[in-house]
Amino acid sequence: MYKFLAIALLFFGLTSCWPVRVSFVDGSMPEEWKSFTVKTLENNTGNAPLSYNATLTESIKDGIQNNSRLNLEDNAENAEVNVEGIITSYTITPVALQEGDAAAQNRLTVTCQFEIFITKPEEDIMELTSSRFIDYDATTDLGTVENDLLSEVTDQIVQDVLNKLFSNW
Repeated sequence: MYKFLAIALLFFGLTSCWPVRVSFVDGSMPEEWKSFTVKTLENNTGNAPLSYNATLTESIKDGIQNNSRLNLEDNAENAEVNVEGIITSYTITPVALQEGDAAAQNRLTVTCQFEIFITKPEEDIMELTSSRFIDYDATTDLGTVENDLLSEVTDQIVQDVLNKLFSNW
């Protein structure tokens, strides 16, 4: 009986001190920022999946919406933050060579260049080049794992955009 009561008191004591909301992102944004736009990224690579630019664009929109108080705006003229970008490189290179010059792993690398146009509190342009990669087993067919690999690389690129956007203020 006493053990149950002690555990209940301990649980109650720990949960009553638990923070209701923890945020590390919004505090660094200017109050003037209310909305943002993301222009569909250009795909300047010859070998990236055709829909990757749209997928990355939507992931950036979701990342900003989910990690800030900014609202998505349809018209760039009405937004305080406007993100534009180009996918400049999509490469697969061998890494971890082994006997006979065969690769043990391959590396998928995606590079993007971004310009973030700020209209308030004063006009500014932030530039970002994000190059992210992931390694995978060379014996694995890229077609079977490409979506999973791109999902991880996309998450890293979105984080780079968020870090750039929120760390400059």
